[in-house]
Amino acid sequence: MSSNRRGPDSGDAPGGAGEPGSRQPAAGPIIEVESLYKSYRMGEVEVEVLKGIDLAVRSGEFLAVMGPSGSGKSTLLYLMGGLDRPTSGKVLVNGRDLSAMKNGEGSRLRRREVGFVFQFYNLVPNLSVEENVLLPVLLDGKRPAAWKGALADILEVVGLSQRRGHTPRELSGGEQQRVALARALINEPDIVLADEPTGNLDSKTGEEMLALMSRINAEQGKTIVMVTHSSEAASHSRRVVHVLDGRISE
Repeated sequence: MSSNRRGPDSGDAPGGAGEPGSRQPAAGPIIEVESLYKSYRMGEVEVEVLKGIDLAVRSGEFLAVMGPSGSGKSTLLYLMGGLDRPTSGKVLVNGRDLSAMKNGEGSRLRRREVGFVFQFYNLVPNLSVEENVLLPVLLDGKRPAAWKGALADILEVVGLSQRRGHTPRELSGGEQQRVALARALINEPDIVLADEPTGNLDSKTGEEMLALMSRINAEQGKTIVMVTHSSEAASHSRRVVHVLDGRISE
């Protein structure tokens, strides 16, 4: 598997804002979480989910965040990706405070610098594999035709070149999750955030998915943060931290 995937074909050349090739690797931690608190109000009760999290994720790291159901690990992941806002504290991505960003800035960061993989795939059922993979390109206002080479490369990486015209209902669970991973990677983000990526897969398919993520981390240098409750899944990472009752330990 090649570690140097092509960006867009001529017409959307690398180097413009948000295009592949325009971002430089972070010198320090690529993600920094500082004194992070998150509470939700449920009727008259305020539920404190995160209680002062501090965490640094190095560029190129494969980090597993483990914890039981309800521990706050998925909430932490969503905050790291800017999908939610903290009650207090900061999340910095490449040195930029997500909470200080306006809506447009945050949306651009999520489209261009962070890829998401969810437990239940979140594919559009009536779109083909290649159309699902290209959705982030469309949402970013780019021309899909210019990404033909990048699309072919990433489908080869995830082993779906022969399935590009199929819809999700024609795919197995493992294939659907590989589509979700390809979609997360198509804009060549620095970071991939994966929430229980093997939670809906059988053990063999889950192992294949984890091996693929490990290869992408090693060969492409992507920073991967994976939330899981499985010690077996976490063993594929390079570092494991544990979240319990809203607090973190290594």
